[in-house]
This record gives sequence, C-alpha cells and structure tokens, in this order.
Amino acid sequence: MRSLLGNVVVAVLASLLTWWLVREKAPTPPPAPLTQPVFPAKWEIHPPADFTIAAQLAMPAVVHIRTRNTGDIPAFHRFFLPDDEEGGEDLFFPGTGSGVIISPDGYILTCNHVIENASTIQVTLYDNRSFRASIVGTDPSTDLALLKINAEGLPFLEFGDSDELRVGEWVLAVGNPFNLTSTVTAGIVSAKGRTLGLLKEKFRVEAFIQTDAAVNPGNSGGALVDIHGKLVGINSAIASMTGTFAGYSFAIPANIAKKVAQDLRTYGKVQRAFLGVQIEPLTADLQKESGSPVSQGAYVRDVYGGSAAEEAGLRAGDVIVEVEGKPIRSAAELTELIARHRPGDRIKVVYYRGEKRQEVMVRLKGRSSEESSPRAEQGSFLPNLGARLRPLTDEEKDQLGVSHGLKVISLGPGPLQEAGVRPGFVITAIDRKPVKTIEEAQAILSQSEGGLLIEGLYRKGEKAYYALSLN
Repeated sequence: MRSLLGNVVVAVLASLLTWWLVREKAPTPPPAPLTQPVFPAKWEIHPPADFTIAAQLAMPAVVHIRTRNTGDIPAFHRFFLPDDEEGGEDLFFPGTGSGVIISPDGYILTCNHVIENASTIQVTLYDNRSFRASIVGTDPSTDLALLKINAEGLPFLEFGDSDELRVGEWVLAVGNPFNLTSTVTAGIVSAKGRTLGLLKEKFRVEAFIQTDAAVNPGNSGGALVDIHGKLVGINSAIASMTGTFAGYSFAIPANIAKKVAQDLRTYGKVQRAFLGVQIEPLTADLQKESGSPVSQGAYVRDVYGGSAAEEAGLRAGDVIVEVEGKPIRSAAELTELIARHRPGDRIKVVYYRGEKRQEVMVRLKGRSSEESSPRAEQGSFLPNLGARLRPLTDEEKDQLGVSHGLKVISLGPGPLQEAGVRPGFVITAIDRKPVKTIEEAQAILSQSEGGLLIEGLYRKGEKAYYALSLN
C-alpha cells in the first residue's frame, strides 16, 4: 500500500516538473500583425494633404459679389452679411458675398440671401475685372440664385457628384470672407443631409452638406470643392452664436444646385416636382407603429389629395426606403431626391407597408400647371436689360391695338429697373427700330453702346418712353 502511494506522489511531482520545464523553454509566440488600412487608389495620385491643384482650379472661378440693398435686411443676414447695419424702410445698406462661375459665358451661381432685395449687384472677378450683374432667376426654397454678367471666355467650375461625396472626405471652401478675396480653407465632410430649419419657405429643400472647413461672413455663395477641384456644394450657412465660424458650416449639395441653375437658365424659375406627401424621420416609435422591418427611411405621415403619391397608391404609414435605386435613410434625403426632378418625371419608389416591401412608378406633379409650361410662355431673359421678355399674344395685340411688341414679364437689377419700367410694360421699339421678336431685340442691343431709347405702352394704352444707360 505504501509503495503504491509513493508511486502516485512521484508521478504527480514528475508531471508538475515537466509542465514547468515546457512552459519555461517554449518560445513566446510573436504578436499578431496589425491590419493596415487600405487607402483609395486616387490618393496614390492626389495625396490627401495636398490641395494645391484643387485651389488653383477653384480660385479663378469664384467671384466677389457686392450689392446695394434696399428695404429690410434679409433673414440670412445674421449668417453671412455684415452685421454693423440695421435694417429698415427706405434704408440702403451694403451686402457682400461670393459666387461661382459655372459657364464661360458669365453665368454665376450664388445664394439667394446674398442678392435678396438688391438694387444693384457688382461682381469682381479673380483678375480684378468688375461687371454689373443681372438676376436671371432666384429660388428661395433652396436659397440659390443665378446671375449673369456680359463676359466671355471665363474660367468656370465643373459640377461634381455630391451623392458620391463621403463623410470624412476632404473638401475646400473658397470665397471672400470679411472682404478678404480668394480665401481657401480646408476641412472634411462631417455629415450629409442635414436639416437646419433656416429657410422659411413652405416647400423648402434642406439637405445640407456639413463640413468643418472654416466659413465666415462673405463666404456665402462660394464654392465647396473636392480634392479634384469639382464643385460639390455652394456654401450657405454656419452654426454659430456669434455670426462667425464656430466649427461647422453647411453647403447646398451640387446635385441640387445644378438642377436649379439649369431650370433658372431655361425657364427663369425652378420647375419643382412634388410627390405630395407629408414626411418625417422614421423613429423607433414610428417603426413600431408602422410594423416596418427597417429602421431607416422616410415615414409618410399623410398623403395630399390629388397628389402624385395618392394617384400611385401611397398611404399614410408607409415607409419610403428607395427612389430610383438610391437608398432613403431620412426625410431630408427624400426631399433632396424629389427636388432634383421636374413635373412629369416618372420615378420608381420602393416602400414598406407593414412588413411587405413594395414598389410603384410615380408620375410627379408640380404645384400648378404653370410649373411645366413651355419656355416660350415664360419668356426669355435679356441680361443687357436685366429683364425677362416675351412676344405679345394675338389677344394682347388686339387689346392694345398694336401689331407687335415684347412684354416685360419680370425685372431684376438692370437698366430697365433703374429707368423706372414696371412689369407689364410692352416694348414696341428700341432706338426707333420696331421689335417683334426676342432675336430682333437682342440684335439691336448687341450693337448698342452707351445709351438707347425704349418706346412702348402699358395695358391701359398709356405710352411711355425711357432713356437707358447700358454702361
């Protein structure tokens, strides 16, 4: 018995000794290698810290805008206009901002609040040449405006795809803060699809790109570009308690700006499509209420009667998750995507009704039949006059007792407005030459220098003559 017990003890001690020796002599395994980040191939060509190419492309295409304003100071004044003036009736006050040349023939995109209430608009180019600008059109719903100067062969920025812009990507803000011309700052995209509630329009479109590039008063209307020098946004607002940069700035996405600019240039107003739904972000409570299996999307609170959505069969409680193949993660993203379309466009909408995923083709509508009326009915913009004109209809000719004429549809800063011409005035002759078509007016204006005489009449048959200065 003692012999057996002794053998067991010896065996245990031998096992412990063997374990200790193996532990001490065994080599320590090497640490696991760290996974290296994979950088996009484009950084091999354009290092992320080198912005010189983008800056060289952007600076010549960004202009300095100065305005002489009358009336109340616009609501956006606290963000981007000098705050040393107080608004009031019959008060003239200076405004300043930036703009982006988007075509070689002088079309300039800026923010509506930069030129709102402006009586005159002066544009200074990168090479210090100065021009008087006319307003082609404005869109308060997106805070955008399109201007025109009489110049050719200008440097301009090409539009990039703001949908492809990623959070964390480098961007440059180019503008004229505090009247410091051609200032470039850098930052990253902090977020996309931000809704701030800054615009007061009923049908506002807010889906801002948020960045931490420094933006200050005077930057508004300037360019937000990627590292390739493509225009990805129009700088519009800052988040600040002081009116100066405090860490975050916001830009209107280029994909919205491009569509607005095209519409203003073609029609003089934005052809905005409407889905006809009241939407809100999909919260956890709304997800539970709708029975949807998804946690991101635009929750349909209500559907307007007679709208495109109602005709397509959408209902309150549906959750829209995709439009034309693009995912919808928020109400702001849906608003932005619909804003890129025109009345009459057909789009595919994917949505959840309860747990069931469905899709439907929707033919978008405008707010009124006027939204999609042809360009001929809305007239043509003549930058030399700062006005939109159209030929008289046969009915109007009979009413006025004339055989020809061009009717003033709308007026912006320019010679006609300065001379006191009112909308509705019918131009029958320019420098004593009868004008029947827009082309005839343009031909006469292109040959005129200095001043000219405008003849015409108002609806009541009241004849009027105006001497204009084109300088």
